[in-house]
Amino acid sequence: MPKAAARSAESYRKETFVGNARNIAFWVVLFLLILALFNLFSGGQSTSSSRTISYSDFIERVDNGDVASVTLDGERVQIRGKDGSQYVAIKPAGEEVTDRLIANNVEVRAEAQEQSGFFSLISLWLPFLVLIGIWIFFMNRMQGGGRGGAMGFGKSRAKLLTEKQGRVTFDDVAGIDEAKEELEEIVEFLRNPQKFSRLGGKIPKGALLVGPPGTGKTLLARAIAGEAGVPFFTISGSDFVEMFVGVGASRVRDMFEQAKKNAPCIVFIDEIDAVGRARGVGIGGGNDEREQTLNQLLVEMDGFEANEGVIIVAATNRKDVLDPALLRPGRFDRTIHVPNPDIKGREKILSVHARKVPLGPNVDLRLIARGTPGFSGADLMNLVNEAALLAARVGRRFVTMDDFENAKDKVMMGAERRSMVLTADQKEKTAYHEAGHAIVGINMPKCDPVYKATIIPRGGALGMVVSLPEMDRLNMHKDEGKQKIAMTMAGKAAEIIKYGEEGVSSGPAGDIQQASALARAMVMRWGMSDAIGNIDYAEAHEGYQGNTAGFSVSAETKTLIETEVKKLIDEGYQTAYRILTEKNDDFERLAKGLLEYETLTGDQIRRVIAGEKLEDDEDDKPSVGGGSIASIPKTKPKVIKADGGFEPTA
Repeated sequence: MPKAAARSAESYRKETFVGNARNIAFWVVLFLLILALFNLFSGGQSTSSSRTISYSDFIERVDNGDVASVTLDGERVQIRGKDGSQYVAIKPAGEEVTDRLIANNVEVRAEAQEQSGFFSLISLWLPFLVLIGIWIFFMNRMQGGGRGGAMGFGKSRAKLLTEKQGRVTFDDVAGIDEAKEELEEIVEFLRNPQKFSRLGGKIPKGALLVGPPGTGKTLLARAIAGEAGVPFFTISGSDFVEMFVGVGASRVRDMFEQAKKNAPCIVFIDEIDAVGRARGVGIGGGNDEREQTLNQLLVEMDGFEANEGVIIVAATNRKDVLDPALLRPGRFDRTIHVPNPDIKGREKILSVHARKVPLGPNVDLRLIARGTPGFSGADLMNLVNEAALLAARVGRRFVTMDDFENAKDKVMMGAERRSMVLTADQKEKTAYHEAGHAIVGINMPKCDPVYKATIIPRGGALGMVVSLPEMDRLNMHKDEGKQKIAMTMAGKAAEIIKYGEEGVSSGPAGDIQQASALARAMVMRWGMSDAIGNIDYAEAHEGYQGNTAGFSVSAETKTLIETEVKKLIDEGYQTAYRILTEKNDDFERLAKGLLEYETLTGDQIRRVIAGEKLEDDEDDKPSVGGGSIASIPKTKPKVIKADGGFEPTA
């Protein structure tokens, strides 16, 4: 660790020394109290177990020869008679009895008075020690060990990140090269400011990391801490929020005071939307405590007094709710987008997470990357971990491609529920339903290639057909949308063709929901309906995506929207019905193949349709299938993305 960071860490440790000293003092006092109480109780028990006699009676017994031994403990005389009885007498002050005891052949012992005096002193001060101990205990609890307790509400909870927490560098960050380059420049500025300042450049005051969950925003911040060589404070946005007005603002002030003492330094605020939400938004205005905290944060970042050498790095996946004043240059000079990685990024991320995993010779990380579009860095880390767990479960020494394929199916589609008992009729209907999806998907040129079909229950589905795009999908075209609706409605068309109108089940419920979501997006958001035109009705349409806010539309417009949506869905259903009728032989062969093998990959589906017989153990071998492994959406239904993209059918 560089000297500046080391000095900062040392000063930060000194700040907590007082709190630790209070803890040690409390336990020392508690130990002494227990020791004193034990002595009192043990003394009281010995006193209560011995009979007390008068001094004159004691002298008389000595003269009569009834005393065997005596222990002198100051003015207290412990006596043991020749008959084994024990009793106690109190000797008058200044009275000497030793010569008489020796003259009567009585064994005499004496207790050291220093120890007795010590415990007598403890007993005398016991009430005061109890009060002091209670006071120290409650003060320690209120101070919370030094910061942030009842006596320290206004103290910052920012923690100094050191290498003890596990050093992360930019080598550990992959798949988000553009974001990494932006932050590497900040690190370079801290290391060599003259390189930029000689041309009039100023160090950025803040960088905001924006992206979906799991894309590596916090990991990037930790990499900055590992590379920068300057003190790095980390805090969560929720740590500023309290029920008392002014506490959050006080914590902001204290955090920046710490940062100024350790400048140049970096302060990382995770989930800044907890405190940086736009002011005055919502019913009844905003939260006064949060707004005052935000006001103080704005002033400290770029107010009347400049904070030289203090860089704020924040992360959020809700940039849309942040206050505009927080986003302006001078506060957050840079907004760095951290998106889900592309195919090259996924391959790099997989290689990073697979460093500590022994891989088999048949593992192709690029092939796995092609089959996982839309996966975030956290999803890929989970995929590698699941593959390692599956390999360990069967006792392998390394992770094979089969383990990655099974792990991918588990992550995307859910765990197999082989224990679920399906009747022959349910299994048959599921096979024909999924065969309908697969046949239409194969015969529609704009549909993504079919990757796998199964009638083994996974997650909440009795079966599913998974289609994979050839490459990462960035947008959706009208003809593609229509063909996807046809593939989605093929399950219901297959059931009607096989079992008739009265034999259709509730299985197509999820398909109808997915087709409706896609059709509504095409009509209301993407301007793909000539009757509706190029107008965004998504927020205006009541009930769309649970959003009833926004301007209202007329009843005629609502009717027209629903008519266009129904038109697209009906057209897709008729297309699927026509294809299944024309390809009825292929449809029947694939359904029977699913009943026999339960799970078929893309190549196996084509061979079953062609009437070929699969090998006995071929259906048990995981395969990348279809020759076109690309991304697969996670096991969610079709989801209309906020950016207008569309996840394929799962």
